[in-house]
Amino acid sequence: MKKRLLVLSVAAACGMAQAAELYNNGPVVGADGFSVVAGTTYGFGAQTTANNRVADDFTVTGGGWNVQSLDFFAYQTGATGFTFQQASWSILSGGINGTVVASGTTDVSNGGLMGYRVLAGSTGTTRGIYKAHADVTDFSLSDGQYWLVWSLSGTLASGPWQPPTSDARTGNAMQSSAGAAFAGLVDAGNGQTVELPFVINGITAAVPEPSSYALMLAGGLVVGAIARRRRQQG
Repeated sequence: MKKRLLVLSVAAACGMAQAAELYNNGPVVGADGFSVVAGTTYGFGAQTTANNRVADDFTVTGGGWNVQSLDFFAYQTGATGFTFQQASWSILSGGINGTVVASGTTDVSNGGLMGYRVLAGSTGTTRGIYKAHADVTDFSLSDGQYWLVWSLSGTLASGPWQPPTSDARTGNAMQSSAGAAFAGLVDAGNGQTVELPFVINGITAAVPEPSSYALMLAGGLVVGAIARRRRQQG
């Protein structure tokens, strides 16, 4: 027991990294809890059952990432609670038609109600945007640019629908409808391109500082000394 506690103490002293937010392409809603339609499009189809997929890009920096989970944000019109089941996702390098470096179909859990997708001046609650949290099998990404592609399944007939980020900024988000080639997403009302909210969670893969190595080495020496003493006393 003492040996186990010492190992845990050494790990804590070394500052072993805990899962954290590595990248956020939000915001999902504004400070008032609403995502306001900038043109006329409430959301874009991201239905796994219809083979509709959406995509957006991100960049890995800082020596690489070890990815542990993904957060998606979507709604099903008329839902009164969390209705999402699974996320089908993939990460590609070399562009939207590049090489798949990680993929999966993952059960999602309820990350909470984020707010509502509404028209300007409205406070309607028929389009509640939920966080769909997907704990994925850990994988690593080196520094570079990637695309995240995803779709969702849900229990209701309407959707899942993918809202853009609530800040209405222009971007390069894309969609594949019914399995067709990816094309840029554009709001039908104002012709504006969009960005899509998503979050990548995990730990950075950067090399520890020399001081951390020193702590780990010291801890290992102490544990080894205890083990030797026990053998000698036995």
